[in-house]
Amino acid sequence: MAKKAAKKATKKAAKKTTKKAAKKTTKKATKKASKK
Repeated sequence: MAKKAAKKATKKAAKKTTKKAAKKTTKKATKKASKK
């Protein structure tokens, strides 16, 4: 059971980090677009 919980936690953490990274890249893209 502990192994399952750990797997779920890592999956959640990975999802959070990817979401943050995606937000950062979109922010950069919008900044570049607004500059043009």
